[in-house]
Amino acid sequence: MKPFVHFFLVLLFLLAAAVPAQAAAPEWEIDPAHAGVYFSIDHIYSTTRGYFEDFKGTVMFSPEDLTGSRFDFEVTVKSINTGNSKRDGHLNSADFFDSKTYPVMSFKSTAVKHVRDNRYVVEGTMRVKDVSKTLTVPFTLLGVRTHPFDDNKEVAGFEARMVIDRLAYHVGGGKFYDMGVVGKDVDVLITLEVIRKK
Repeated sequence: MKPFVHFFLVLLFLLAAAVPAQAAAPEWEIDPAHAGVYFSIDHIYSTTRGYFEDFKGTVMFSPEDLTGSRFDFEVTVKSINTGNSKRDGHLNSADFFDSKTYPVMSFKSTAVKHVRDNRYVVEGTMRVKDVSKTLTVPFTLLGVRTHPFDDNKEVAGFEARMVIDRLAYHVGGGKFYDMGVVGKDVDVLITLEVIRKK
């Protein structure tokens, strides 16, 4: 091997050894018994509240590696539950979600950024029905600790709140909004407990 080539390879090795390896953001498993996607919306003079029973997601997060962190979710539309089966059926119809044609809502993250203290934002694409929009969702890291029931696991908690204009995603044509029956702004609350092995 030529001396110059040998020196170059040794230099590359030394530089690589000198740079500390950054740990990849770990993947966390959502605890479905302690996680939820909740919403509320105005109805004339009252507030209708509900949640989606069926959702899944990929959570990769580390405050030390936001580049490798991500939050991706899929929600099964027909799993909507407002405590009234007749209303749920109407929400699943073509008047609103049209869940037969569009069975899934999704969010695919593109970046996670630190704001201050334990507050972050996740940027990504929200898809509902035939509409995809860029969305920035603020969320709070509630904490990370050893799981109380298993010393070999860690549990972390997140909470996100946002307001979504349902009409911007074609969830309803605006008829019921114009009548003053159903509002257009939906308050969304996402709470997550996630678990991983240490």
